[in-house]
Amino acid sequence: MTDYVLSRVANRTGIITLDRPKALNSLSLDMVRALTATLLAWRIDAGIDAVVIKSSSDKALCAGGDIRFFHEAGRATPQTGSPLLEDFFTEEYALNHLIHFYPKPFISLMDGVVMGGGMGIAQGGPDCGLRIVTERSKIAMPEVNIGLFPDVGGSHFLSHAPGRLGHYLGVTGVTIGAADAIYVGLADVFVPGAQLDALRALIETTPGAELPAAIRAFAAPFSAGASELEAQREAIDRHFGADSVAAVMASLETDAGPFAQKALATMRQRSPLMMSVTREMLVRGGSLGVADCLRMERSLVRRTFEHGEVLEGVRALVIDKDNAPRWNPPTLDAVTPEMVAWFFAPVWPDHAHPLRDL
Repeated sequence: MTDYVLSRVANRTGIITLDRPKALNSLSLDMVRALTATLLAWRIDAGIDAVVIKSSSDKALCAGGDIRFFHEAGRATPQTGSPLLEDFFTEEYALNHLIHFYPKPFISLMDGVVMGGGMGIAQGGPDCGLRIVTERSKIAMPEVNIGLFPDVGGSHFLSHAPGRLGHYLGVTGVTIGAADAIYVGLADVFVPGAQLDALRALIETTPGAELPAAIRAFAAPFSAGASELEAQREAIDRHFGADSVAAVMASLETDAGPFAQKALATMRQRSPLMMSVTREMLVRGGSLGVADCLRMERSLVRRTFEHGEVLEGVRALVIDKDNAPRWNPPTLDAVTPEMVAWFFAPVWPDHAHPLRDL
């Protein structure tokens, strides 16, 4: 199906290598389908005891979905939805669900950039996931920067982060490193980049059933260092515990500290509407299971393309590269509760939802 997803088996471990380095392994529909087909086959293969997903490059595990494709397909039929876009998000979210509940250890080597859709394929659930970060790890759910929202299960894993850390990450879209990712609960162990060759050798030579324990023992001597988010936790919980995006920004304005002012400056660049939608999504996601979060996101993404905010965000950031998005509405005070509520209105009846069988 694609040359960008390579798979092989070593010592009862299925190894998936993403090999689209020029695009930082951005996911195409063909790549989503190849990953899904491989994982479905390995799920019932008695000869495979664990799965590892990694990259052929140290620059990125996966930078997310192919946003140029989003722009091209979305502009083709922006009001009714491109069939290719519909397929992409339905199949990507189903893949995220498959990974979260995988019945075998699912080990992700989150070296380099891991953002957006890359997080979706790296976040194995608590019963299967082992997430490895390095000093090169650059982790984010930056969708508000392009007029989207943190999807691929972000409504679940961000809303279930400690305190208001997930709200901070989702609404600002900022990038964090290894120590912060471990503190937030988006990664498990740290391995220095200089030790990755030894880690790869360990993966090749350790029986799959023993691999998670062996990796944890290998990583035990190494530390990612201090977490800035831990140091700023009180301020994050206080500011981002406010009951609206406007109230969050008003709270940040009262804090002259550099962390608060940087967060405020970042938010002033984001889509006012999608920050508001993201906050509401995280509030709702906090009381939902994974499947219901993904179903909510699937409806939200349809609404987002219908509205067109994401098309403008991708145009400004990636296509024209003028970094001057014309957000609609342009200011936060013009965002009404009705505008936000529209995004959460059902797109399909429950029996017809494309992810009804999760």
